[in-house]
Amino acid sequence: MENPWKTKSKKNIYENPWICLEEHQVVIPSGKDGIYGKVIFKNKALGIIPLDEERNTWLVGQFRYTLNEYSWEIPMGGGPVANDILDSAKRELKEETGLSAKKWTKIMRIHTSNSVTDEEGFVFLAEDLTPGQTEFEETEQLHIQKIPLTKAVDMVMNGEITDAISIAGLLKVARLLNM
Repeated sequence: MENPWKTKSKKNIYENPWICLEEHQVVIPSGKDGIYGKVIFKNKALGIIPLDEERNTWLVGQFRYTLNEYSWEIPMGGGPVANDILDSAKRELKEETGLSAKKWTKIMRIHTSNSVTDEEGFVFLAEDLTPGQTEFEETEQLHIQKIPLTKAVDMVMNGEITDAISIAGLLKVARLLNM
């Protein structure tokens, strides 16, 4: 389908190591002039669902500054747009849980808030796990819990997990495993 939006100009409003905020002067689909704000992400969002032979998974708990609340999520983070997403996912899993996996399956691609951002996310299923040491970043104060995948899905269904990538990934894995 053809794009009904026409971009007249773009202006960089703000930038930091993670995002860039642009202001776009546009012609909206009705033909009138308009304005649009776009957040450009410098990293791909990466979520990982580690799964052991007993169908246990690991969740990461942390205080999310932007929400001003505590959040339980699948292990996740970002990888620079130019980097291989699988390499970045492997690094994130090791960093947050200490786990390494021999088997990796990309199970989904997701857009997190496509009305204002270009953020693209990917979720991987990580299996054949080996434990190791975590390597938290200095901005991370994480709590890790190993739980049955069914309990993680219950946490999604009762609203204890609200992160979009975690929700989508956990429900997809549950469906793939016919749970």
